Amino acid sequence: MTVCCFLLCCQCLGGLVWAQDFILKPDTFKPYVTAFNHADEELYKQLIPNAKSWDFLSKNIPLFECPDKQLEQTYYFRWWTYRKHLKQTPAGYIVTEFLPDVSWAGKYNSINCPAGHHFYEGRWLRDTAYLKQYARFWFRSGASPRSYSSWAANAISSFAKVQPDTTFLINLLPDLLNDFQEWEKMRLDSTGMFWQTDNRDGMEVSVSGALGQKNQGYRATINSYMFGNAQALVTIARMAGNKAVADEYTKKAAMIRQQILGKLWDDNAKFFKVIPRGTGTLTRADVRELHGFTPWYFSIPDEKQAIAWAQLFDEQGFWAPYGPTTTEQRHPGFQIAYEGHECQWNGPSWPFSTAITLTSLANLLNDYKQNVVDKRDYWRLLLTYSRSQQRLLPNGDRVPWIDENLNPYTGDWISRTRLSTMETGTWSEKKGGRERGKDYNHSSFCDHIISGLVGIRPQHGNQLVINPLLPDNTWDYFCLDRVPYHGKTLTILYDKTGKKYGKGIGLRVFVNGIEKASSASLQRVTIAI
Repeated sequence: MTVCCFLLCCQCLGGLVWAQDFILKPDTFKPYVTAFNHADEELYKQLIPNAKSWDFLSKNIPLFECPDKQLEQTYYFRWWTYRKHLKQTPAGYIVTEFLPDVSWAGKYNSINCPAGHHFYEGRWLRDTAYLKQYARFWFRSGASPRSYSSWAANAISSFAKVQPDTTFLINLLPDLLNDFQEWEKMRLDSTGMFWQTDNRDGMEVSVSGALGQKNQGYRATINSYMFGNAQALVTIARMAGNKAVADEYTKKAAMIRQQILGKLWDDNAKFFKVIPRGTGTLTRADVRELHGFTPWYFSIPDEKQAIAWAQLFDEQGFWAPYGPTTTEQRHPGFQIAYEGHECQWNGPSWPFSTAITLTSLANLLNDYKQNVVDKRDYWRLLLTYSRSQQRLLPNGDRVPWIDENLNPYTGDWISRTRLSTMETGTWSEKKGGRERGKDYNHSSFCDHIISGLVGIRPQHGNQLVINPLLPDNTWDYFCLDRVPYHGKTLTILYDKTGKKYGKGIGLRVFVNGIEKASSASLQRVTIAI
């Protein structure tokens, strides 16, 4: 693709006006969206239909260019599907999980299970109104913010790490505190741990879930989410000058972390596991499941627990051609089934969990000293994830596709295959109707390019940290342009020869068009912003 530079004059962000020399031209990438629109069966329209998709995306998303055109295509495809899920309701904007209405959803077809992913992904949109209204929706409109496990407070705080708004966060603090306290009433018991059913963790028919009384278990998922939520409440309380709340939730976070490390870590299996609830003992299940990597999403573990990551790339563990499996493959409970419930978490690969694993791995590589995995492993997982987001058509063509769960060996979207013939040879209306899972918004992808691969590490405060996870000597160039961050616009590029973009050799970081940092190699850089 041809790279063009042009001058955007008098761009206004956060009250600041400047002239900025961008590297990438939006129209260079418009053919992706044109092709997506052309191939699409647009069954369900919400706020932004296909006809208006490029106008919206060209104004709101960071632009990304790299030599791997399939990865680049997936990046734009996932933004294209994300905007399909922006929905205007009487209670403001929300982000949906399914495009068609489903019977198990809450108000306006909302489901809180993937909301954390929605905030992490959508925080890179230039217009902040969508996620600010979505945050208020969960707690002020009669919605159901605790139908499923959720890291809402953490995710909303992480949104504000990219798009700072102290007033917005402080205003939400009473709602987020009430949410945490309601979770304590519902799911915290005398063990000091939070419990959840596998179904309400969004992970039904799991191997460990089947072992517990009524599928209840002390799970690394909900306990890690609540740790992340507690930490976010500490941060927001400090912004509000509320020392008492900050101190209280600092203690709560420390207590949850202690329980995760002390009870859910299996030192023999070297992995975080579920403890089935209601069995009379606190005996861990005998299975490793992919959600055991969730504690790293919030940087909870100690360095010694990094040994768990050896399981991700073990072909008897989680590694498979089309994405990590949700259960270790050596376990007798592992299966890839085309009968029973269409959404099983006992083997199939789920983008929901792959996305959590990618964020967790990025945190491990950024925050820990260890020698179990490295940048090449992040790259390998990201590429596998990208390649899996396709569908093989009857004529042999492959098209970009995101759905629910997939066969980790063939790439077939299992729930789609099941649902398409479930009722008298056609789609099951009671389970959501035609193409229920098409463009499924239950995971993230673009955030893994931005905060993982390119390495923008969002944070509160005035520092900008860039730490690319692209392995050395992989690409000759890449560019991430027009990135909104702290009221400014970032450009991060790498040019091995300096001839691709004409800005010099190596890694270059621009803020509002002005070069602020450079390095001959791909390495961490930190600047004030």
